[in-house]
Amino acid sequence: MELQYRGKHILAPMVRVGTLPFRMLAAEYGADITYGEEIIDHRLLRCTRKINKMLGTVDLVEKGTDSVVFRTCDEEKSRVVFQIGTSDAVRALQAANLVSSDIAAIDVNMGCPKSFSMSGGMGAALLSKPDLIHDILTTLKRNLNIPVTCKIRLLKTHHDTVELARRIEKTGVAAIAVHGRKIADRPRDPAQWDGIAEVVSALSIPVIANGDVFEYSDFQRIKDATGASSVMVGRGACWNPSVFRSEGKLFWEDVKREYVKKSIEWDNDLKCTKHTLREMIVHYSCLEFPEGKGINCCCSLSDIADMYGERDFYTEVVAKRSQCRVHPFAGINCGS
Repeated sequence: MELQYRGKHILAPMVRVGTLPFRMLAAEYGADITYGEEIIDHRLLRCTRKINKMLGTVDLVEKGTDSVVFRTCDEEKSRVVFQIGTSDAVRALQAANLVSSDIAAIDVNMGCPKSFSMSGGMGAALLSKPDLIHDILTTLKRNLNIPVTCKIRLLKTHHDTVELARRIEKTGVAAIAVHGRKIADRPRDPAQWDGIAEVVSALSIPVIANGDVFEYSDFQRIKDATGASSVMVGRGACWNPSVFRSEGKLFWEDVKREYVKKSIEWDNDLKCTKHTLREMIVHYSCLEFPEGKGINCCCSLSDIADMYGERDFYTEVVAKRSQCRVHPFAGINCGS
């Protein structure tokens, strides 16, 4: 069944955060759709698709290395969205074809304001290139048998944003996500929900509202304010993915330990695991406290397990893997 974009609570794409363990945890807490972190098309084209029998996953592994660029599993196939960073229609399609059979939808990143993305003509740099946007989206739409969407930011005026959104709608995309901030805005600047509302009123396809969702009640608040079909949450989920629970958020320390266990279970990249833990700690505590400093000293998931009192769980998981007798091409790496 094709992915639907109305009435959904969605995990936003977040670099180094939105890997498989975090997506699975967010879904456990109630996320209907989970976006993976943005992957640049150039990098994806250097990958080979491999079946990881030890983990029960599909891995996109960088050729000549053990580096897993993207990991997914059957359990999330109906809800996981792969976000691609691109500035070229042909290259975007080539990259998308590598993953299209393992995911629910493809999203094109048109909202990232970071210099590494914009300098390559990707992310928010595309917002000033409507012809290229049209070329990329129509090429993907014509050649893929899964939904194609994109995520944008507000332009200088609401009128400009609406005009671009209308042009995007004409490409046949299944939905459009709108982050209620402009390129120059910082996370501390309030999201402009009125700008999202302008886009909603102008389009007939689902619009996904994104910006300043930190509590479960905010899902309904932003829907009421904008009329959006669905709601996407980024930082609020990064700090505590149980934001998706209708019953309310769980204590962040408990959520953090569940994330550690998921990272062990899915053999997550160490750098991504440490980054995500740091994001949680810096929001609720301080990286200068012993926990933050301890994270910096961890050189393996085994170290992470010890730090959070999950040695028994780690040992059990490793023992189960050893019974598989398959070479773990995606090993537990040391990094910072």
